[in-house]
Amino acid sequence: MNMSQTPVIAAKKLNHTFGKGTLRKPVLSEIDLEIYPGEIVILTGPSGSGKTTLLSLMGGLRSVQEGSLQVLDQELCGASKQQLVQVRSRIGYIFQAHNLLKCLTAQQNVGMSLRLHNALSLIERVNRSVSMLHAVGLGHRINYYPDDLSGGQKQRVAIARALVSQPKMVLADEPTAALDSKSGRDVVEIMQRLAKEQGCTILLVTHDNRILDVADRIIHMEDGRLATNAA
Repeated sequence: MNMSQTPVIAAKKLNHTFGKGTLRKPVLSEIDLEIYPGEIVILTGPSGSGKTTLLSLMGGLRSVQEGSLQVLDQELCGASKQQLVQVRSRIGYIFQAHNLLKCLTAQQNVGMSLRLHNALSLIERVNRSVSMLHAVGLGHRINYYPDDLSGGQKQRVAIARALVSQPKMVLADEPTAALDSKSGRDVVEIMQRLAKEQGCTILLVTHDNRILDVADRIIHMEDGRLATNAA
């Protein structure tokens, strides 16, 4: 981590609430956080502490209500839909549910991430997808459908899909929650290796204490606040 670099994510006095009127409930309070290029940061905390909400704001999946949130040099507070789409196209997402399309093969699922990249021909998209599946150890499962893959293999396909477009940042929400200990470890180590090779930043939400050692930094959230000095 090089603190002299421009942060990939910079949040200042970020607040977020759900509901309206008397039903308004603060979810995030006064979040100040900077994350730098190439860092692997793990976000921990109990259910309901605001981790997933923070992740979805940083990924441009929710609108920023109050404060400043710069992601990949774009201010997301007040950003237009087009600006949010632009930011999302440079981010890889990995969720607890792998969200693979059952009607597509592993290679086709991974290739879906490249459809926004108009400069790539179909052959280039296929070749990149195949090579990324080899990188995650699934070279022998390229033409398999999700129903014919194990849980760990499906999550590897999801990682390949997130990383194939060489994003500047990957946001992962409980990527090991549905996996056994060995599969979970394998999945995180693949993410770690590929991110380091691509110079990509990873922000990972997890309850899984078995994978905390892959982080450059661990940040704890409690009741919508960062519990430690995380900036």
